[in-house]
Formats: sequence, structure tokens, C-alpha cells
Amino acid sequence: MAKRERVMRMSVELPLWRALAAYRIGTMVYAIGLFLAAYDEFDRPWVAIAYYVVLAVWTLATLRYVSNAAACTKRFLVIDLGIALTGILLTPVADSAERIAGGGPTLPSIWTAGAVLAYAIKGGWRWAALASVFVGIANIIQRGSPSQDTLHNVLLVCIASIAIGYVVEVARASERTLARALEIEAATRERERLARDIHDNVLQVLAMVQRRGTALGGEAAELGRMAGEQEVALRTLVAGGLMPASRVSEDAEQGAFVRVVDEPDDDPDDLPRDLRILLSPYAGSRVTLSEPGAPVLLPPAAARELAAAVGAALDNVRKHAGDDARAWILVEDWPDEVIVTVRDDGPGIPEGRLAQAEGEGRMGVALSICGRLRDIGGTAELISVPGQGTEVELKVPRGKAS
Repeated sequence: MAKRERVMRMSVELPLWRALAAYRIGTMVYAIGLFLAAYDEFDRPWVAIAYYVVLAVWTLATLRYVSNAAACTKRFLVIDLGIALTGILLTPVADSAERIAGGGPTLPSIWTAGAVLAYAIKGGWRWAALASVFVGIANIIQRGSPSQDTLHNVLLVCIASIAIGYVVEVARASERTLARALEIEAATRERERLARDIHDNVLQVLAMVQRRGTALGGEAAELGRMAGEQEVALRTLVAGGLMPASRVSEDAEQGAFVRVVDEPDDDPDDLPRDLRILLSPYAGSRVTLSEPGAPVLLPPAAARELAAAVGAALDNVRKHAGDDARAWILVEDWPDEVIVTVRDDGPGIPEGRLAQAEGEGRMGVALSICGRLRDIGGTAELISVPGQGTEVELKVPRGKAS
């Protein structure tokens, strides 16, 4: 039985959400305990009681909203912060002026920090900074003036929430990188397993058919030639490991993981294309494709036109050099440009033949090759020496490719 990849979840967010849920419950109990301890000092304790009833019901009823990032909606965050701010502004109404002047706690007390931390875990440090600003303004209004203790408490909440938000953003980026690395590792192992099976079975059979067909001659030779082409194509596909770039998980809060997905047949037009995938069908028994081990990414239009230009160059090889001519495709991926060279061992092009063909209205090289490269901001250079074959060098600058 084939082994399946186990799903791996390693997320820093899940422990943070669990800690936030516990923090909210603990700070709610703490705030109510502070009120009960100082009940006799409140001018209007019924205002505080009404607020704490709302706070307790809200905290317990919304635990599911602080279980993960997907459940924590923007609407919940707005209402949650609104309840915290309402509690801060109601403190002068319920509590005595003496307690407020003496630095007494607000009605929600440190429960307010939980509302700000929810912003930090959900949206990062920018959301945390925005929530902290509102909390700071509410505290200043409640105190009547920006005292040292008020500024100290507000600054502490602001720095802590921004730091946590920043850590969450860095962790998310790390998890995406780890997810891609895990996917590549799993794909590499699967490709190696398939390569072993194919090498031990299919490729050996195709090689045997090619040898026997060539030895028998006649129609068997043609069958052997076709088997040889399929063997080369299959070897190229197995060795290349051509895989499209992975999609970003829709469950980002679950962290890095490996899973099996169904890729669409057609990639969106705005995603870069791997030039190796477009050139791999050209490889065969008489066409050797040499390519980098990493994807050669180009804008979709540029990749398609460059591949079409390579196809046109190979058509010219078959048309003018004969079916027995061999061709080589070399792909070079440089930081500032992509170079594809198509070389053959045919008789070459006599001097002046291209100009004569254009004068006769045959525009194969001018339009199918040079024209395609010109349209995507690239260049095409043809070098041919009679008796020594032809070489077509296609260059596409990355900055100009479109």
C-alpha cells in the first residue's frame, strides 16, 4: 500500500488564540472581583452591575470567535472593542471621583487588553496600533487629563499589542515558507518513487522495443523510432519534475501543512509561467532539451511567445535540415534575462538565403521568430555557417518581458 503524506500543522496562532480565550475569561473574573471588593465605594453600583452582566454574557458567548482567525470577524472585533471603550467611559458614572483621582481601575480593567490583542492576532501590528489609539483616547477622556499613570498604562498596552502583532506577521510568513518547503520535499520524494518505478519498468521496455525494432528494420524500425522518442520524452518529464507553484492556503491560521489538491488545467493569465513546462513537449529522440533545475518563470505572454519561437525554429530544422538532423535546446536563466538557444547539425543556411526568402514573401524567420521576440521586448539572432549547422539565440530581458 502506498504511503500517504501526513498532514502537518505547526502554527503559532492556535496557541495564541487559546491563550487569548483564557485571558478574556480570567480578566473578566478579575474585573468583577475588583468591583465586588470595592462595592461600597461606588456612587452608582447598579451601573457597574449592569455593565458586568453585559461583559460576562459577551465574553462567554463569544468564545468561539476567538478560537481562530477565520472565526474572528471584523464585526466581532468592532463590537468587542466598543464594549471595552464603553466600560472605560462609564467608569466616572459608576465609580466615585475619589477612587478615579486616586488611580482606581476602570470597569473593564485589564480585560480591555484582550480586545486589543484580538486585533493584533487577527490583523497584525497595524490593527493593534489602531485599537490602542482608541483605548488611549478613551482612558484620557475617562481620567479627564493625561496623567502619568494613564499614559504609562496606555503605552504598555500599545507596545505589547504591536509587538505581538508583529510576531504574528513574521510567524505567518515563516509558516508560508515552511509550507512551500514541505510541499517541495513531498513532491521530490514522490517524483523519486515514480522515477524508480518508471525506470524499472516502462523505460526499459521502451528501450528494448527501440533496439529490437531497429534491428528488425522495416515497419518495426519505425515502431522502434517512436518508442525511442517516447522514452526520451518520458525521461525528460521524470527528471524535470515540472510542478506548478503552490497556492496559498485558505486556512492560513492552521499553519504550515502538506495536502493533496486538484490543480486547474489552465492557470490564471496573471501568474508567471514556467518556461520548462512549455518547452518539454519539444524534447524527443532527435531533440535534446537542457534546462535549469529550478523553474524559469516569465510573464504568461512572454513565455508563450518564446516557446512558440522555439517551435518555429525546430520547424525550420525539420523543413530545411531533414528528418535525420539533430537539434539541441539550451535554456539559460540569468537574473536579468532568459536565453534560449536552438542549435542543429544540418547543412546550414547559405549566405543571402534569408534575404532572398523575405524578398519572395516567405517570412518564416522574420515573423515566426524575430517578430515574436520583438513583440515581447526580446531579440533573436541567427548564426549559420554552411556545412556547420544553424544556431538561433533568443533573448528575453526580464524587465521588458510582457
